Amino acid sequence: MTTLEETAVTAAVTTPALDALDALESEAIHVFREVAGEFDRPVILFSGGKDSTLLVHLAIKAFAPAPVPFGLLHVDTGHNYPEVIEFRDRVAEQHGLRLEVARVEDYLADGRLVERSDGTRNPLQTQPLLDAIAEHRFDAVFGGGRRDEERARAKERIMSLRDAFGRWDPRKQRPELWNLYNGRHAPGEHVRVFPISNWTELDVWRYIRREGIELPSIYYAHEREVFQRDGMWLAEGPWGGARDGETLQRRSIRYRTVGDGSCTGAVESTATTLDEVIAEVTASRLTERGATRADDRLSEAAMEDRKKEGYF
Repeated sequence: MTTLEETAVTAAVTTPALDALDALESEAIHVFREVAGEFDRPVILFSGGKDSTLLVHLAIKAFAPAPVPFGLLHVDTGHNYPEVIEFRDRVAEQHGLRLEVARVEDYLADGRLVERSDGTRNPLQTQPLLDAIAEHRFDAVFGGGRRDEERARAKERIMSLRDAFGRWDPRKQRPELWNLYNGRHAPGEHVRVFPISNWTELDVWRYIRREGIELPSIYYAHEREVFQRDGMWLAEGPWGGARDGETLQRRSIRYRTVGDGSCTGAVESTATTLDEVIAEVTASRLTERGATRADDRLSEAAMEDRKKEGYF
């Protein structure tokens, strides 16, 4: 055996193989560093939910010990759970990250937007998002979308070009062979970037357990007054409450995803620890959005239609 072959064998024996989470982490960190080197004004969409919290954690790891070289942006519907908003602000302050907040309430107040008849504000986030991107001249916007969430998400690339109006065209997605990403864009265009595109909900929870990442308390089982609508448990709030024939009940529930309270449902659960949550997610046969997001049930192509208009 030659010296070169001996060296290769020794390296193969002594170098531990990456497990699945290591490989996913490595890919995400690579994406963050690529964007930092290629774009001038990136930003992370940060709601305080588990996926965007994971993005912040990965960004910190990507650039440590230096600070993260870009800030955070949240499009606030005004219908968020207080626990999540408190967590959002605390994370930004803890890590010294600049937080920009685009508020749907401001658009409703001055007439640029009008409340929907169903009370759901998620679709109203698109215009504040696009205006914030234009105002701050963000050229790369990190999002926490995953391909297992919803069919339209599965059509995305890791780097997704948006035109000068923020619109997404699935036919213009670029190939991403050998982890080579094309961030080329014309003035006025920008790129949406999804570093955890290849993660599943279960991957996210396993990584959160491994890394000891803190999350808002509503991701774990707690008692709350809820009512059932369209097979989902919804809570009362400034967005409204139970209608005729719907009864408030005190249930042990938790949230698999967080967002506008008018359309984000909970699931019945007794999972108060990470191990219990992971066991619950492993046994589930419904995606988190399919099980808990009423706005995705508006039509078969609800998410895709909104993405074409500029939504996340």
